Amino acid sequence: MVGFVVDSAPLDVFGQMALDEALAHARLDAFCLRFYRWEGVGATFGYAQRIREVEQALPPALAGRATRRPTGGGIVLHGDDLTFSCVFPDGGTWRPLAIYRRLHAAVLAGLRTAGLEASLCAEGVRPVPHGPGGASQCFVQPVALDILSAQGKILGGALRRHGHTVLYQGSLQLPDARKRAAELENEIANALASAWNLDWERRSVDRAALADAQILRRKYRSMEWIRKR
Repeated sequence: MVGFVVDSAPLDVFGQMALDEALAHARLDAFCLRFYRWEGVGATFGYAQRIREVEQALPPALAGRATRRPTGGGIVLHGDDLTFSCVFPDGGTWRPLAIYRRLHAAVLAGLRTAGLEASLCAEGVRPVPHGPGGASQCFVQPVALDILSAQGKILGGALRRHGHTVLYQGSLQLPDARKRAAELENEIANALASAWNLDWERRSVDRAALADAQILRRKYRSMEWIRKR
């Protein structure tokens, strides 16, 4: 089965979220993997988080560079992480834990091939921990099915379904993640291809999705969206 590695231009945090949602709206019948190219630093926070709590937890330097994700989870800082998204059909069922397990097991296999000693966090761990002001922060402490190294949590992700299309957004937090981007991206892509039985083809974002992303970018920059909760 053919899958697509989607190439995109460097984008700020608002453009990244907009493009992911646009790809989910496209309702493609193939698995699509996109590694972000970043224009500057930023932060994202989960769809259901309270803005007052988020503002108390965000570093002042990221004021004006943060937005609400279309997916769940806690606050994620995007400074030197390797960030990526997957968009794929849900197969007619919606089982988030099974999807997390399959995705993170594949990513873990790729990281191990790249020489990292890592493991999946055991199930049954308490919910995402809260930081200053009560806002949950994704990389403060691991939860079930996160990826761990000896230093703690290194990968977490969040899901949302659009119709029968799944959007997954993941962040790999390693000090040298972007310096090793070519190697890590290759191993993650190979592992996902093995898990989903895919033959990758590289593809640019099509014009319809780019146009949709341009419209959606205004949403992700708007106070109505950022402060909606």
